[in-house]
Amino acid sequence: MLHALYRRWWIVLLLVCFIFIGAYFLLTRGGKAQPNTDKRSTSTAARSVPVVAAAAKKGDIGVYLNGLGTVTSLNTVTVQSRVAGELMKVLFREGQIVKSGELLAEIDPRPYEAQLTQAEGQLMHDQALLNDAKIDLERYRILAKQDSIPKQQLDTQEYLVLQYEGALKTDQGNVDNAKLQLIYSRITSPISGRVGLRQVDPGNIIQTTAATGIVIITQLQPITVIFPIPEDNLSQVLGKLRIGARMQVEAFDREQKQKLDGGYLLTVDNQIDTTTGTVKLKAVFPNKDNRLFPNQFVNARLLVEVKTGAVIIPESAIQRGPQGAYVFVVRADRTAEVRPVTVGVSEEGEVSITSGLSPAELVVIDGAERLREGSKVELPGQNSRKGNNGGNPQRPN
Repeated sequence: MLHALYRRWWIVLLLVCFIFIGAYFLLTRGGKAQPNTDKRSTSTAARSVPVVAAAAKKGDIGVYLNGLGTVTSLNTVTVQSRVAGELMKVLFREGQIVKSGELLAEIDPRPYEAQLTQAEGQLMHDQALLNDAKIDLERYRILAKQDSIPKQQLDTQEYLVLQYEGALKTDQGNVDNAKLQLIYSRITSPISGRVGLRQVDPGNIIQTTAATGIVIITQLQPITVIFPIPEDNLSQVLGKLRIGARMQVEAFDREQKQKLDGGYLLTVDNQIDTTTGTVKLKAVFPNKDNRLFPNQFVNARLLVEVKTGAVIIPESAIQRGPQGAYVFVVRADRTAEVRPVTVGVSEEGEVSITSGLSPAELVVIDGAERLREGSKVELPGQNSRKGNNGGNPQRPN
């Protein structure tokens, strides 16, 4: 019994010894590794981070109202024939740009030429009858003065002359109408614009009551864009229009990367859409390059105000965090400072800063993801210069 008790004590003692030896080994190894880690962290903190920086500048920046708009033509015309007949010629190409008065098609003119000949013949016939009646009238007046004919015969001849004069006017109207029908057999463009797809082929009989017409012409120059703005901004726009201000509008593609054209605000709709809380505006564009196409969706930007003397930096310098917007400012000793800022309006990749930044201060526009407060930064190509860099970005080689 005593022997078994001694044996247990020896086992416990050996286990305690092994535990102490293991603990000592771990503490010794960790103590040696810790200085290496500290050195590595210190080395990382001391290493300069290459970044791209730009100086804040003072300038003007516009305040815009944006809206997704639709390009709308000022005039769209369905070309109809005013006379019936066979379509002899089509003188336009589909998609062609035509001018006002340009010949588009021809209807068979021969029936209308025959009508004109008949009307002119009837006019000549009645003109001859009128001339003969006038000669007889002069003769009857002489005889009436001599009491050679009764007064009733003179009166009858006078009314006959008036009757022929009336017939002559009717004949002249028929001649003019026949000439007009002959002119209508040549179909011309009523406006300048782009021709659509042909609706009728040559050889078909055209009727004046046809619903489709021959072709549709859409005016492209100038052209308009209809776009909405929030009703809260309506008073500001109306105030500008009331004093006669010409408000600039720019049209961009759907991705807002390419400017299509620049124009001005034409008018404002007369009511607010209660379902969306917006009001429609119409802007007109010269569209000299025909880059705006009817029914095309574009992003319209209405310039409502220009803020002068604003502090402007590239939009890429703005960082977002739980506390709001901030930028990394490069100090004179080439260390980074986290600076909270108040962001104003943005325009074409630039943004105004209403507070937190002064002109000529350097802000990081590329490489900010590797920076922390107090990080050393490197501006390759500007090692010997300090302060304002004229607004030009400093990029690594």
